[in-house]
Amino acid sequence: MSLSKTQSAYERASKVLPFGVTSNFRFWGEGKTPIAARGEGAYLYDLDGNRYIDYRLAFGPVILGHAYEAVNRRVSEAIGDGTLFAMTHMWEIRAAERIQRMCPGVDRVRFANSGTEATMHAIRLARTYTGREKVLKFEGHYHGMHDYLLFSTAGIKVEAAGPPDAPVPAPQTPGIPRVISDLVLTAPWNDFEYLEKVVTRHGEELAAIIFEPIMGNAASIGPLPGWLEHIRALCDRYGIVMIMDEVKTGFRVAPGGAQELFGVQADLVTYAKALGNGFPIAALGGKQEIMDHIGPGRMLQGGTYTGNAVGTAAADAVLELLEDGEVLRSINARGERLSGGLSEILTRHGIAHHINGPGSMFGLVLTEGDPPRNIREWLQTDQALYTRIAMELIKRGAMPDPDGREPWFLCYALSDQDVDDTLTAFEEAVKAATG
Repeated sequence: MSLSKTQSAYERASKVLPFGVTSNFRFWGEGKTPIAARGEGAYLYDLDGNRYIDYRLAFGPVILGHAYEAVNRRVSEAIGDGTLFAMTHMWEIRAAERIQRMCPGVDRVRFANSGTEATMHAIRLARTYTGREKVLKFEGHYHGMHDYLLFSTAGIKVEAAGPPDAPVPAPQTPGIPRVISDLVLTAPWNDFEYLEKVVTRHGEELAAIIFEPIMGNAASIGPLPGWLEHIRALCDRYGIVMIMDEVKTGFRVAPGGAQELFGVQADLVTYAKALGNGFPIAALGGKQEIMDHIGPGRMLQGGTYTGNAVGTAAADAVLELLEDGEVLRSINARGERLSGGLSEILTRHGIAHHINGPGSMFGLVLTEGDPPRNIREWLQTDQALYTRIAMELIKRGAMPDPDGREPWFLCYALSDQDVDDTLTAFEEAVKAATG
């Protein structure tokens, strides 16, 4: 696999971008960081013309396929009349109507440009509604790049996060003011007893409990039976706003997202990623009684580019295709066939493992015993072997993320032949990584 043009471009990028990237998560190491040339359907091409079956899909947004014609056509139609107006426009209204119709309990919608913006405004809204300031989040959950929630994410350092029965919020980056940690409580995911204890102690101070229903940065670890219902009951008991962060699961795991999949309704929900098939778009939605606190003379929410024609037209096209569920059923079926095939290969090679999550965004974990229930347990899995297998697979033309915390994302353009080719390459990768 030739990478000479890619290497040259990376050296060029390093002279103008810190570490040659615009996101820390895109850096794979000196001489290892890929440079994309284009995407088409289920495939990604680098500058040297190498083709990869893409299971990263831009960290999840590309639900239909790269450069999907129906979405691009809708966006092209919209931008012919302009992209930004400082006024409400029909693409915005159409996209909001589709979200309202598809997502349980979403009475009103406001648009943003990224998941970070959506969760930031959701926290502000919960504080406005309750008059409280503290927020509880779960270890291993990622809610964007703003200071208020960038604690104890999937990059957690256990030594900084305290013991599992008394966790403390560990900032994931320098530059976050220390005083903000006083407003954040952390808890292990799927720990009923600890959550009951901490909410009983701090419930009257909590504005919100925010969570990813499936851990999109921790191998798609999902909720144990009754866990989401437990969160819902505690929020109801103490008047806490329940925020379901569906930036990754929204419009990917079901037409109505994880609320539909698990049958549990939040007070506020955040969306991004699959909402635009790669175009920048995000949304905050929820119950009218809470959402109506946003507005002139009330809580401030907005932004120059919020609700722009490009993002909302893309969302209009994507949701039109996803609404009846057929597209997602197809994606999930292929994902289940792929994950089942990966499992069969690993079993034959004597590698203990677990598959987490739905077919459209499954996680693969290499470990003995029970599947991990939270990020601390995931840290005990064989991450090094996973990365060796993933890198060998990438050499053979199929690209999951080499970091095992990231799920395998699937798109509608992925074919049965692509699945077969991936399984063939995976068998070879396992042999190379363990031989």
